[in-house]
Amino acid sequence: MTYSKTVALPVTPDEAFALVTRPDRLRRWMTVTARIDLRAGGDWRWTVTPGNVAAGTVAEVEPGRRLVLDWGWDQMPGDDGALGTVTITVEPADGGSTVTLVHEGLSAEQEVSHAEGWNHFLGRLELAAAKGDAGPDEWAAAPDPIDELVSAEACLAVLQQVLRQVGDADGDRPTPCAEFTVDQLVDHLLDSLVSFGTMAEAELVRPSGADLEDTVSILAAEVIEAWRRRGLDGMARSPFGEAPAPVLAGIVSIELLLHAWDLARAVGATITVSDALAEYVAGLAANVVPGARGRAFAEEVAAPVDADALTRLAAYSGRVVDAA
Repeated sequence: MTYSKTVALPVTPDEAFALVTRPDRLRRWMTVTARIDLRAGGDWRWTVTPGNVAAGTVAEVEPGRRLVLDWGWDQMPGDDGALGTVTITVEPADGGSTVTLVHEGLSAEQEVSHAEGWNHFLGRLELAAAKGDAGPDEWAAAPDPIDELVSAEACLAVLQQVLRQVGDADGDRPTPCAEFTVDQLVDHLLDSLVSFGTMAEAELVRPSGADLEDTVSILAAEVIEAWRRRGLDGMARSPFGEAPAPVLAGIVSIELLLHAWDLARAVGATITVSDALAEYVAGLAANVVPGARGRAFAEEVAAPVDADALTRLAAYSGRVVDAA
C-alpha cells in the first residue's frame, strides 16, 4: 500500500528542500539526530524519536526538488527493517512551495502506523516552515521503553531546544555552575562528550557545526552511536577507572539534561522536560553523583516542596534552585 500527502509551506522551494534534507533543519521538526550523504547510494540515518532510528540509502536526489530514500528501521525483529521507498518532491507554489511525500511498498498494517507518523511529522513541518522551529515534540518527551541510550537521545532533544535560545551575546553570562560562563560551560560540555566517546571505544573530535546547536548535536549523536555500537554489556573504561558500561553510558544523560537546565537558567530560556524523563535520569544520577561530590558535583541542596522532577534533580546535583 501507499501513503501520500501534500503540504503547502510559506517558504521558497530551496528552503523547503533544506527542511527535508539538512540535518540542522530536520532536527527542527522531525528528528533528534540526523545524518545523510546526499547523493545516490549515500547512507542516511535519522533518530526520529528517542530509540526509533530510521536508516537506509539514498536512491535518487535532484537537488532542490526531489529526494528518494530506501526506507527502513533499525533493530526491527524478524526482518531486515526494509519498509519500502519514500519519495519527497518539492514544487513551487503561490506563496511558497509544496512538499509531497509518498511512501510506497507498505503492508496494510504498516500503512496505518506510518500514516499516523507521517501525519504527525508533516504537521510539524508546516510549523517549522512557518515559525522556524516546530518546538518540543511530545512524541520524544517520555520514551517507553527507555534505557541509558534512549534516555540520552531524549535529553539531547531537550538540550537542543535550549541551545536554540542561546544567543551570541550570552557567552559571558554566569551559569549555575559557578566556575563557568555560558561559553565556558559549552566548552566543558563538548570536552565531556569527547570523553564519553572514548569510554565507548571511539575517538571523536569536536565538529565544526554551523552554530552552537549544530555542533553539540553532531557530537552528541556520534557519542550515542558509539555507545550503540559498543553496547551496554560488561565493564568499560573511564578516566576514573573501570565501571559497568550502563553506569558510564548513563552519565551522558546526566550531563545533557543538567547542562540544559544550567543554560536555561543562565539565559532565561524555556526548558520543557517530562517528569518521567527527569525521574529516570535522577535514577541514573543516584549511581554516579554520590561518589563524585566535591569534584563534579556539590552537596545536595534543598528543593522547594512543589518542585518538579527536573528541579529536584538539579538540587540533588548541588545546584541552587530557589532563585528565579
